[in-house]
Amino acid sequence: MTEFPAEVRDRFAGAGMDLDELFSAGELGDRMEIDVRSAAPERVIAEMKVEGNRQPYGLLHGGASAVLIETLGSIGAMLHAGPGKIAVGVDLNATHHRAVKSGTVTGVATPIHRGRSTTTYEIIVSDEEGRRVCTGRLTCMIRDAPEA
Repeated sequence: MTEFPAEVRDRFAGAGMDLDELFSAGELGDRMEIDVRSAAPERVIAEMKVEGNRQPYGLLHGGASAVLIETLGSIGAMLHAGPGKIAVGVDLNATHHRAVKSGTVTGVATPIHRGRSTTTYEIIVSDEEGRRVCTGRLTCMIRDAPEA
């Protein structure tokens, strides 16, 4: 279960929203075994296994890093936006620094900009030794949630 600060839980609970469902890694994240450990508008942390997310050379797939980056930045943006809003990614970039063959990588998302209509998060993906594997940036547009 993801750890959310009390003020975040209270903010979304008042709107009748299940945080654990709303701010999960989704179907793709589940298949890739992304485990969101903690989430707040100021910082989102998740882990992802390398095994099962490798390309044919046996290295962590760059697309897997991009999925981790988009997941964490989107969760941060949604938490910033608040109830009644959604965040949709409009720009994603990733720079791959080093290869990883096994173990787990950790992604940490921190905001660069949190406005009323857009957010931008920097996401750093590191290996088990704390070495930077990938640096990403995600910009999301904040929109009104569609009517149910």
